[in-house]
Amino acid sequence: MTEAKKSVVDRKIWQADLENGFYQNPILHADYSDPDVVRVGKDYYMVSSSFHMSPSLPVLHSTDLVNWKIINHVAQTLPYASYDKPRHGEGVWAPSIRYHDRKFWVFFSAPDEGIFMSTAVDPVGEWTPLHLVKEVKGWIDPCPFWDDDGQAYLVNAFAKSRTGFKSILHVSRMKPDGTELLDEGIHVFDGTQHHPTIEGPKFHKRNGYYYIFAPAGGVPTGWQTILRSSNIFGPYEDKIVLHQGKTNINGPHQGGWVETETGESWFLHFQDKKAYGRIVHLQPMYWENDWPVMGQNQNDVGIGEPVIQWEKPKAQASSEVVVPDMSDDFTSDKLWLQWQWQANRKSHWYNLKDQMLRLYAVGLSGETNLYHIPNVMTQKFPAEVFKVTTKLTFSPESPEDHCGLIVLGEQYASIEVRQLDGQLGVFYVRGNEKELQNERCVGKIKGNELFLHVEVNEGAICRFSFSEDGISLAQAEDIFEATPGKWVGAQIGIYCYNDNHEHSKGYADFDYFSVHN
Repeated sequence: MTEAKKSVVDRKIWQADLENGFYQNPILHADYSDPDVVRVGKDYYMVSSSFHMSPSLPVLHSTDLVNWKIINHVAQTLPYASYDKPRHGEGVWAPSIRYHDRKFWVFFSAPDEGIFMSTAVDPVGEWTPLHLVKEVKGWIDPCPFWDDDGQAYLVNAFAKSRTGFKSILHVSRMKPDGTELLDEGIHVFDGTQHHPTIEGPKFHKRNGYYYIFAPAGGVPTGWQTILRSSNIFGPYEDKIVLHQGKTNINGPHQGGWVETETGESWFLHFQDKKAYGRIVHLQPMYWENDWPVMGQNQNDVGIGEPVIQWEKPKAQASSEVVVPDMSDDFTSDKLWLQWQWQANRKSHWYNLKDQMLRLYAVGLSGETNLYHIPNVMTQKFPAEVFKVTTKLTFSPESPEDHCGLIVLGEQYASIEVRQLDGQLGVFYVRGNEKELQNERCVGKIKGNELFLHVEVNEGAICRFSFSEDGISLAQAEDIFEATPGKWVGAQIGIYCYNDNHEHSKGYADFDYFSVHN
């Protein structure tokens, strides 16, 4: 790897570890929504929703709950041909992760297809093919539980958009091997009156009590509810233990409880930060009278507030300061794990060779709206303020070939390159989920090599520019305010496609993708 390539991947934009024994929230300033966590020995593993994207269902690893790195995905694609095209907001919803019988288990719902399960002996290795536990529409947010007697259960919530009702938690008996439910289950808690939109349940057992940790009150405005019962089917007592209070951490929404090797309790949850997605926070937690106490500044009824900074969890061994990968020098023979596609990925979309990423001008006949094109390669916004620069060489076959750098949500903007009057033109493109709104030529270049750049500032305000020499930037002039996508934050990415037919001989070679300050 050259020094220039090396500098691309050596930067951290957001770092939770303050390197003085303390950490700051969020621990991940990126859209790892609906996190769940489990500890095995000294290692922690986290999963999160990936919706329609592939590869699907990221797995992250940490040794201290503060420093996290992506290590795998549970599935490379979703097992339905309908996901070969973007199905925004559908797919993998709210996974749970558990360790049982010397293997890892992940359960999740696809709201229109049903509840799925996969297992792995080693989370870095191969996960079993997705298994359909129950074919059903609208049963969401499943979490398994194996009791002391070996009996297995599954708790879930309901999506009103599919079932006509919500705010209900439901428990079913399950085969101990997790392959199917043994009955239709029963409703164990109705939150309609006091905990509307209760969802995201996580099953636990402690000191003879069954606990269901669940957020309620809605994603941007809700709170953490704890349900407790001496019988797995209830009745359950309920108590709110964490809310926004006087902080700016809204929600605080769905997450998971984990104990350290030293016996400390911690709670991971997300905060909805609009275009920045559902970012991950870590809260201190302890037990009092067999109820969890979370955060700080508990009020007179014991409801805590999220912390901004706190002492790191005590660990048996020192941990390295790491963050999920962001930049990529494309020197590996595989795409780095932060990259995802808008639909089930296909091998003919790209190639990695000669220390470059080649994206081929693959398209859908007549489709020009980037929101609906599957072969758009993106990753999450990594911080509140950051910049992205990518260097590319474009070799189009026709004016119908396009390549560019995009900020993608339900509204999107990109800086794009294509043929214009015998040379390459640079265009600023705007669109949304319904239509390609406008495009404007912002310059021409002499050759076929150039640098594309976007600067993201507070409030997700984006400014695009380009350069032929990598030094002098020509601005696209427009200011674009990024918006979230369907249940996800805005994403940053690159693409190459043809707007008239599926196959073209055109392609774009990307030398690197640098995320920097």
